[in-house]
Order: sequence, then structure tokens, then C-alpha cells
Amino acid sequence: MDKYARLCKAAIDMRSRSYAPYSNFRVGAAVLTSDGHIFTGCNIENSAFSPSICAERCAVSKAVSEGYKLFDAIAIAGAPSGGSLKYCPPCGVCRQVLAEFAGGDLTVILARSETDYKVYKLQDLLPLSFGPDDIAGIKT
Repeated sequence: MDKYARLCKAAIDMRSRSYAPYSNFRVGAAVLTSDGHIFTGCNIENSAFSPSICAERCAVSKAVSEGYKLFDAIAIAGAPSGGSLKYCPPCGVCRQVLAEFAGGDLTVILARSETDYKVYKLQDLLPLSFGPDDIAGIKT
């Protein structure tokens, strides 16, 4: 199984752990670190909505909390409960978080299955992102 198929499978499997009682939209994510580790996450909703966390940020948070901050790829799988998987792109907040740790070269995989997926670069999904270089005040 190639690395993209492995990431897609991990993302799809994580949907079963999703806590989505309000939207019933279950999302799983799997992020691949630059040294080959995989960290997974799922969306976790809250009745107050703003404390909710997306699957992508859950996976990134798990990786960062374990000391991993360089990522090569992320796979995302999502759909309504009981529905067929869709190509589920990351929300704007997740795109920004991914840009913080991976930059524009991050491979973003939108998975409907282990073999049916679309591949993008983060820079194509989040052009002109705000990043660490912007904090210094001058972007070169």
C-alpha cells in the first residue's frame, strides 16, 4: 500500500471516532510527518460551537504535542453520517494552521477511498497565506 493510500485509510478509519452530534458530518484526518510518522484526528463538536475542533487541527495538535512540527502530507475524509464520502477540503482555519507548520508545499489529499482521492498543494488552496515570515513585518 503506498503512502497516500495508507494516509487515506487512516483518515477514513478516524471518522468512526468523530463526535458530531450537531452536524452529523463526520471527518477524519491523518497527517504524515517529514520523518514518516502518522498522527490522526477527528472532528469533535461542542454545543457552544466555537470550542469545536476540526479533524485536521486535531491531528496537527496531536503531532505537535508529541514534538513533531514538520509535515509532508495530510489526508482528509468526510461525509454526513451514513452518507458516501465526498472530497472534503479543509476549512479556512485549518488551512491557516497547516500553513503554520508545513507551508505551501504540503500535499493535501481529499479522500473518498484508499484509491479514489484528489491531491493538491496547500499553496493552491490557500494563496497569499499569512505565516511566520509575516510576523517580522517584511515578507521577502
